[in-house]
Amino acid sequence: MPGHETTRDEYLQAAREMADAGRHTLARLLAEEAAERTADPAAAARILASFPGLSLRSED
Repeated sequence: MPGHETTRDEYLQAAREMADAGRHTLARLLAEEAAERTADPAAAARILASFPGLSLRSED
């Protein structure tokens, strides 16, 4: 949908779907996006803990 910004909950749902499908690296990347959209650091940490793995993101 044009102009739609993906929400934290949409990223989390996609992360769960990818984890269920065995695509754990993609699930982790989606969880990282969800965590970035979370204002509460403790909640962000819980999101990342739910999808373990190393980040494959590159920082500029």
